[in-house]
Amino acid sequence: MNKKNFLGTVCAAVALAAVVSACGDGTTRSTGWEFSRNMYDPIAFNPDQPNKNFKNGITAQTPPTGTTPIGFTRFEFPNTTEGYEAAGAQITVNPLERTEQNLKDGHALYVTYCAVCHGPEGKGNGAITKDREVDDSRGKRTLENFPEPPSYGQSEGTPSSRGGKMSELTPGKIYHTITYGWNAMGPHASQITPEDRWKVVMYVQELQKK
Repeated sequence: MNKKNFLGTVCAAVALAAVVSACGDGTTRSTGWEFSRNMYDPIAFNPDQPNKNFKNGITAQTPPTGTTPIGFTRFEFPNTTEGYEAAGAQITVNPLERTEQNLKDGHALYVTYCAVCHGPEGKGNGAITKDREVDDSRGKRTLENFPEPPSYGQSEGTPSSRGGKMSELTPGKIYHTITYGWNAMGPHASQITPEDRWKVVMYVQELQKK
């Protein structure tokens, strides 16, 4: 038997053995041999599984105090009036470099998350502050208007509800407000990454100059 025929015979035998071993005998529920079982039976515990390796028997342990999760950027200022004032006093310069690309990204993020309330030019005339109607299966009805937020513009000299002029808000105060929200504005920490928040701050500061 030449080498080619020999290899063909071996391959056919292996294939036949695999097929036969994978078939049941009609009386059991066996699925036959399993390949690489550890690929779908994880060795690690699932977070919600009991775990005897810990004293409290829980797999998902509370992280040690002071630790920072991977990929998480900690903001040291708390969601308080004191934290807001401290952020404003200590962060007076945007940590990101003012570049054309960062401003462009900040504008895109502002349009996505902020303009609906604050307006495209930051004047507080966003779409949801205007009269709106909807006509659907429940008929035509008027939607609730949200109050207009104060304008960022320097020329308008609008006061902030937390003191000072909107045009004079420091990067720290703007970032703090984006992170935690204020009044009718909800927090955006779960929607905008820390770096992108600084890009929004950069763009808002451009609106403050108008």
